Amino acid sequence: MAQDGAPSAVLDEFHASLLAVMKEGPALGHAGRARRLQPEVARAFHLPVMIQVATGTFWRQANPAQQDALVAAFTRYSTATYAKNFKKYAGERFETVAERAGPQNTTLLDTRIVKSDGSAVEITYVMKKGSDAWKVVDVIVDKGISELALRRSEFSRQLKDAGIDSLVATLNRKADELAAEGP
Repeated sequence: MAQDGAPSAVLDEFHASLLAVMKEGPALGHAGRARRLQPEVARAFHLPVMIQVATGTFWRQANPAQQDALVAAFTRYSTATYAKNFKKYAGERFETVAERAGPQNTTLLDTRIVKSDGSAVEITYVMKKGSDAWKVVDVIVDKGISELALRRSEFSRQLKDAGIDSLVATLNRKADELAAEGP
């Protein structure tokens, strides 16, 4: 299983799962895609670490119940986002381009999604070895800004103005909205 292997094996499994869900996407609908992707997202991504980084000092101020609620809401939102963005198959394929050492004991995996017309979207996954497996801790699309930096910026104002419970509610609402947008 990929959890014992190289970082690229974790992503190969995740990408294979994404493709399988995309191929059945219209028949599954959003709820079916989310149900199938949730364990795959949780296996490939270190969502607790990602939400800790994205919420910064607010994470440390939260009580354990709030932290659990935040991880659950972030997991729901992340899964709903993948279910929305990967809803049908049109000949796409995933390619791993390079694996290189990153900062702070991370490994960077440069990948791309190649569309049927040959155009590609570049994705760099920042991966860190945890106690039991390699997991994604950040995503950088088209050599742009990190997903965590975007989330931290997005969450910052709400956390300052309304706190953790408000962010939990917002993430759950956004997951519901993504699901309601249709198949």
